[in-house]
Amino acid sequence: MARRRWTVVLVPHDSEPSRIVEVSYSAIKLVAGLAVVTIGICLLLGYASLSRSVDLSRTSRLQAENRELTAQLGDLHGRLHHLSDTLEALSVRDGRIRLLANLEPIAPEVLEAGIGGPASEAPEPKSTLARRASDIRVDLNAMIRRANLLATSINEAADSLVSHQKRLAAMPSIMPTQGWLTSAFTRMRQHPILHTARPHEGIDVTAPAGSPIEAPAAGRVTRAGWQAGYGNVVTVDHGYGIETKFAHASKILVQRGQRVERGQNIALVGNTGLATGPHLHYEVHVNGRPVDPLRYVLPDVVTD
Repeated sequence: MARRRWTVVLVPHDSEPSRIVEVSYSAIKLVAGLAVVTIGICLLLGYASLSRSVDLSRTSRLQAENRELTAQLGDLHGRLHHLSDTLEALSVRDGRIRLLANLEPIAPEVLEAGIGGPASEAPEPKSTLARRASDIRVDLNAMIRRANLLATSINEAADSLVSHQKRLAAMPSIMPTQGWLTSAFTRMRQHPILHTARPHEGIDVTAPAGSPIEAPAAGRVTRAGWQAGYGNVVTVDHGYGIETKFAHASKILVQRGQRVERGQNIALVGNTGLATGPHLHYEVHVNGRPVDPLRYVLPDVVTD
């Protein structure tokens, strides 16, 4: 079989003779194949160059972002150190407040760890940036736990202080009047008028008639009037089961239901009722039982 051939006639524009070129079909296929391969290689090289350019641009952008993130992490790390110092100062102050509130201090190991068990194990980050971010995340979580613990502790101490302050305000810690102690608290004594042995459930303080009688603690007046044997009487409920009684007054200065504060004048010394002379009969009852008022008196101490 004859080989297929292509004949190409080249006709010049001038007077030169025409040229006839014979090209085999195989040669044409070879040239066409080489052209296709060449174009393919050029396209691949162009794509690779474009891809490399895109990768370089992306790498440059990521590097810039990493530098910015590194700077932000550094700033955050510094802020965390400042926050840690603040929490440490709050911890010291919380210890003092708990001491004033009569509460046990928080155990150091509890304070350091906050609330909760150990953190779950996680794979070690490979990059430096990832490690710093992981460290900051762990520190921040620990600080949040510690801050929550301190907030709870301070609230507990505040509640205790308020309760303690109210209890202190309810303690009859001052003498109701200035004078001389003429009869002490006793389970049994000879009554000066009735001449019979009977309990003396308070103390007698002799003072000039008209001397002021002061409330020894804050409370509410539950009685202000006459009582047989006691004459003009004022009783004050201080809360916490504590009640005080003031007898033989010449004049009552408060009324039932009135709120009084420590040191407020509530009556004047007199000798009403069964009394041999001007004096104050003063009683303190705790949960309904009489106790020695001198147990609560704190001389020369300001309690408010």
